Amino acid sequence: MPDLLIELFSEEIPARMQARASEDLKKRMTDGLVEAGLTYADAAAFATPRRLVLTVHGLTAESPTVREERKGPRADAPEKAIEGFLRSTGLTRDQLEERETPKGNVLFAVVEKQGRPAAKIVAEALEQVIRNFPWPKSMRWGSGTLRWVRPLQSILCILSDDAGPETVPFAIEGLQAGDMSRGHRFMAPDAFSVTSFEDYEVKLKRAHVVLNPLERTDHIHAEASNLAFAAGLELVEDKGLLAEVAGLVEWPVVLMGKIDEEFLDLPPEVLQTSMKEHQKFFSVRNTKSGRIERFITVANRETTDQGATILAGNQKVLSARLADAKFFWDNDLRVAKSNMKVWTEALENVTFHNKLGSQGDRIRRIVALARDLAPVCGADVFKAAEAAKLAKADLSSEMVYEFPELQGLMGRYYIAASGRDADIAAVAEDHYSPLGPSDDVPTAPLSVAVALADKIDTLTGFWAIDEKPTGSKDPFALRRAALGVVRLVLENDLRLPLNPLLYKAVVEAEIARDGPEELAQWENETPVYPQGGTGRAGFHQEHWGNHNAVAIGEIATNLLAFIHDRLKVFLRDQGIRYDIIDACIAMEGSDDLNLLVTRARALNAGLATEDGQNLIQGFRRANNILTQAETQDGVEYSFGADVKFADAGSERALFTALDTAEPQIAAALEARDFPAAMAALAALRAPIDAFFEEVQINSDNDTLRRNRLNLLHRIRTVCMGVADLTRIEG
Repeated sequence: MPDLLIELFSEEIPARMQARASEDLKKRMTDGLVEAGLTYADAAAFATPRRLVLTVHGLTAESPTVREERKGPRADAPEKAIEGFLRSTGLTRDQLEERETPKGNVLFAVVEKQGRPAAKIVAEALEQVIRNFPWPKSMRWGSGTLRWVRPLQSILCILSDDAGPETVPFAIEGLQAGDMSRGHRFMAPDAFSVTSFEDYEVKLKRAHVVLNPLERTDHIHAEASNLAFAAGLELVEDKGLLAEVAGLVEWPVVLMGKIDEEFLDLPPEVLQTSMKEHQKFFSVRNTKSGRIERFITVANRETTDQGATILAGNQKVLSARLADAKFFWDNDLRVAKSNMKVWTEALENVTFHNKLGSQGDRIRRIVALARDLAPVCGADVFKAAEAAKLAKADLSSEMVYEFPELQGLMGRYYIAASGRDADIAAVAEDHYSPLGPSDDVPTAPLSVAVALADKIDTLTGFWAIDEKPTGSKDPFALRRAALGVVRLVLENDLRLPLNPLLYKAVVEAEIARDGPEELAQWENETPVYPQGGTGRAGFHQEHWGNHNAVAIGEIATNLLAFIHDRLKVFLRDQGIRYDIIDACIAMEGSDDLNLLVTRARALNAGLATEDGQNLIQGFRRANNILTQAETQDGVEYSFGADVKFADAGSERALFTALDTAEPQIAAALEARDFPAAMAALAALRAPIDAFFEEVQINSDNDTLRRNRLNLLHRIRTVCMGVADLTRIEG
């Protein structure tokens, strides 16, 4: 069984595309081989800046011969139908078999597909892969029609077995496949022939090319760590940069250089970002001072001077870059220490969204929300307002204009430099978090209040203008914002009913759509907060204009449902099913996420027990019988069951059990102690089971029947007080 080796050699492939391209080559090529009837033992793909490589071991030498029987039309069918069948099979009329069936004599064709050699199948599959390769961006060159990420220069394609290598006869757009490859562009540019993958890998290594990207990555990381350790320093880990640099070199040579003394006082994040973005350098940190003092660069070749010339050139370019960063830093510090109002005023002229006003408008909305949220989060109202006003001021700074990824972080430095409290400065950086499901959640009260205000304003603003996520599209990261709200509330254990807050924020967003004139008109109105809470939320009807109260309520309700959806995803990862969460969402107070999750976790734990499962079955039985009887009789059996009409021991025992459980459940729900409520509810399992085993609900005695149906209503009411158990599946 031969082994297949393919190398597609080209100009430099962008590092960000290499990993996906190698996987695409492997999948598309192996899929094509299997579809053509070949099998294989295993396959592996690799990428360097100049080549995509695929090796397939244990490939079958040829596809098997396949016999296929196909049923055709009746023997007496119209001639055109028979001719069409003949064309589809490639046979003649005398090659068909006529067989007797219950539907009459029918024509059958036995089509035999001869097996084909692997070389021919490989050539066909490879042409399809090359012509239809899914590069994110590709180009044409010369006069041909072939598209590739960069000009394709050569193709190596061989099948090798015990008899030796065989070049696959394949050509595309003037490129003839062969058994030749090339090594490093500068250190070993001459071509060489190969006989197998093992031979290819060894010769590449001799030609100063490390084929496996994981090997390049490990080498870079180990060498960089060793150089830093030898200097008494520490490499700043950056997996993304490491993967990118490994895709830029075929023969990594790791070098360490110094940063000029004049730049060492720059914030370490500025140094790290500047070196990473502009030069692809790793940062090396002094563990005692926390300063970035050196850098690691990865060259693509060895030199006679051990990289001294390369380092000198890199240090020269780096100094120019860092001089720019220092200029930005010094200018920004002067503004921060004198008057940060310059930056906040500049944001009045920066559009946040054409339907939601400027960044200045947005900051005012966030300030209003932060003031409302501060007491809930345990923060000072006035400090929350000040922190919210300054949190986005650094968006006007020169440093953030140059390095947008430093937003918030630079704000923390600048606010601290202005002489304000450290907790206010921390808000600038913290209020963007969490950025993802694994990102840390702020815990400082001021940071939590402003972070929640920021995310709620984002959500309500885009909901108000009907810019919601659709399918996989979420250009404004609204799912991330909703998950941020969920995590901020839950991980900080906040008791925060969202309905009134969302209602108010939607109103603020509606005002933003109408501009400052309407805002001025509303500013002095007496607040009428329709769903509780405080703050400017509802206003006299004559000032609503297009802001219909019902429509705004629908927007807020719809947004809460979206947040609940994000909560379901969050809790699903913790092992809580959707139907359990739905059962709790249906209850009053579900806009309090903390309350909702406490209820869901208690219900989840209760249903995981045998008593809980049996209780659900008893509830379903009671609910089904009661619903059917109420539908049939056209009345509601909710007038109170009376124990004096109970004529069975289990029936009287159920009355006693309900009399005991109801106050316990009510007290537990009042105290929001849902585990205790579930425990009291689970205690009803045995008396309910005994009741159904002994008692016939639909008795011939109308009085007994009505009383028992009213008792079922009592069971349903007690159970539904904990959660809407009708939504539990299974």
